Amino acid sequence: MHRLKWSERVGQSLNAVVLGLLAVVMFFPLYYVFVVSFTDPGEYLQKKIVLFPEHWSVEAYTYLLSTPAFARSLGNSAFLATVGTVCSLAVSSSLAYALSQKRFQFRKILMFLIVLTILFSPGIIPNYLLVRELGLINNIWALILPALANGWTVLLMKNFFDSLPAEISEAASIDGCSAIRTWYTIVLPLSMPALAAFGLFFAVGYWNQFFAALLYLNDSAKWPIQVLLQNMLLNASNIDLVAPGQQMETPPTEMLKMAAIIVAILPVLIVYPFIQKHFAKGALIGSVKG
Repeated sequence: MHRLKWSERVGQSLNAVVLGLLAVVMFFPLYYVFVVSFTDPGEYLQKKIVLFPEHWSVEAYTYLLSTPAFARSLGNSAFLATVGTVCSLAVSSSLAYALSQKRFQFRKILMFLIVLTILFSPGIIPNYLLVRELGLINNIWALILPALANGWTVLLMKNFFDSLPAEISEAASIDGCSAIRTWYTIVLPLSMPALAAFGLFFAVGYWNQFFAALLYLNDSAKWPIQVLLQNMLLNASNIDLVAPGQQMETPPTEMLKMAAIIVAILPVLIVYPFIQKHFAKGALIGSVKG
């Protein structure tokens, strides 16, 4: 058994101490947000800074979820994350599969155009003009349609499909399968690791939609949760959450902000552990194949 030298033991101890301190520093803000959001409002008003609450409460969450504005924004974000992820996976994977087929005659032209979009991004103003000309201003589909596919994702998916044996598609073609049927009945079930990885990327991206929503959505009823959260954090008052005529006892504003932050990050924290193994495998395969 190899015995560590004195200098090696000191080095490992220092690494453990430094990494432990970094972990505490990075975890503390999330812990503080979590604790304040669950603290009893009376105790929070009395102490202001609460690290170990004596009384726990879900009053802030009850209030937030009962307000029309917050519930509506939560529904908008859920719609974006669900529909947007499904649409993006369908468009990106079908395009990537077509590019991976050497018999596809427009393969080189499409590859050139896709690489061109990676090298030369049009910028904010051309994108805004395009969305306006399409009549999508103040339409929630303005956040989905322009983000259905991007060059990097399509190229990584193509690399993954290139790693699948070509004999599978050839055998399906001999048996009479069309290219589309081969894609959704054979290729997609074999590509679950890649789809899980890219699905997570798409879902997190749609759930965190913020800047595009600020540009394209004027109606606050269509705002996703991130835009509403930004307004809550910037404004000192939470009066916009309450519908006209609604009578509710309001928890402290800071507690509502902390609860809103927890609600905004909770879906990602819940989903990620279930697809973590697919995420790591899919991302690795898609990145190393040339």
